[in-house]
Amino acid sequence: MYSDEKSVRALLQKVLSYSQAEQTEVVYLGTESALTRFANNFIHQNVAENNHELRVRAIVGKRIGVATTNRLDDQSLHRVAEQALEIARLSPENPEFHSLPEPQPIVPAPGFNQRTAVYTAEERARSVGIIVQLAKKQGLESAGALSTESSQVAVANSLGVFAYEPRSEAECHAVVMADAQGSGYTQRLATDATSIDFEKIAREAVEKAQRSRNPIDWPIGEYPVVLDTYATADMLQNLIFMGLSATAVQEERSFMNGQFGKQLVSPLVTIYDDGHDPVGLPQAFDYEGVPKQRVAMFDHGVASAVVYDSFTAFREGKPDTGHALPAPNPWGPMPLHTVMAAGDASLEELIRGVDRGIYVTRFHYTNTVHPVKTLFTGMTRDGTFLIEHGELTSPVKNFRFTQSILDALREVQAIGRELIQCQDYVPVVAPALRIGSFHFTGVTGN
Repeated sequence: MYSDEKSVRALLQKVLSYSQAEQTEVVYLGTESALTRFANNFIHQNVAENNHELRVRAIVGKRIGVATTNRLDDQSLHRVAEQALEIARLSPENPEFHSLPEPQPIVPAPGFNQRTAVYTAEERARSVGIIVQLAKKQGLESAGALSTESSQVAVANSLGVFAYEPRSEAECHAVVMADAQGSGYTQRLATDATSIDFEKIAREAVEKAQRSRNPIDWPIGEYPVVLDTYATADMLQNLIFMGLSATAVQEERSFMNGQFGKQLVSPLVTIYDDGHDPVGLPQAFDYEGVPKQRVAMFDHGVASAVVYDSFTAFREGKPDTGHALPAPNPWGPMPLHTVMAAGDASLEELIRGVDRGIYVTRFHYTNTVHPVKTLFTGMTRDGTFLIEHGELTSPVKNFRFTQSILDALREVQAIGRELIQCQDYVPVVAPALRIGSFHFTGVTGN
């Protein structure tokens, strides 16, 4: 793997010099990643990988071709540039394509932490051991994983763009199992691995597992709910794929179509995407080398904006917000730094505001039912409890649900002050929510 900005720049310039296309873009991604996985209170896997990928996009008129390689010798670099050009010449024209982006000033983002880059297998084992030992002490079983990754990302094109930055991330998740169907969950995602409080997340999962033993049956129906941060994050991830991309709006399959400027959800709700916000995983530019802009998608409940890349921006004559994914991709631009703004309530205060309702730790196996109506479906998991007179009482068996996300966000009554970053598909930063009504349609049997 190339080790610094100078060597990466030289690599990308070499590939550009090899290309005979009218316009050329080169994206470099070099990663060093490691994973420690555990189950049944034992570490059973410890792996590490170094890899790099070079992606070349060639433009011939309005024809586009993309080729990739992870071989960086001169012969392979020549070949990947030729392959991209060959693919472009064989591809149909895209009459809406205008050009690759021009260079723009890029403001650095704090997306790299050296402590994550040098986090060792022994350190991962000690961190995981905190979760495992607490679970064993309480007679419970733990399973999960801790991963760390450092990467170098660079983009160059024949119009003069060159963008480079190192990035890092650490992710830990765990499920702790008790007898009689009890379980608890935790997850953290951060740029700095040493910022994760492993004792805190171990206690969170263990206490939830202990409390969720012997769940009772409870009738389906519509209830006020308190969604813990993991459930909120899952809901936000689904909302992103339902239509917060300019591609979805332009293809008229987004819930945002015809809704800009309207009060769609509670005025308490602000959702934005900001690649420079350190509460997420900061990135200064997208995969076209365009600087990332802050985009307020919901501003105090008002539908305000979606994210753009160069192609969708040209289609509408809108500014490029710096949200391109590596080409080609079926989704178009994507918000990768989504944050729901925090409120001022503690989790206990959210619960105290419910006379009779349901507390949900997280959702599981969620899927889109109808993107324009923002309907999604799934199950609760790893800690579902009855709330009575403002207090958590009995654990209840997990529910199935089908719910409109916008309807749920319209019913937001209060927002938690603590933000937690989670990731299943894309990273999101979310608070806990108190929602006036949520539709449970069935039970899972456990």
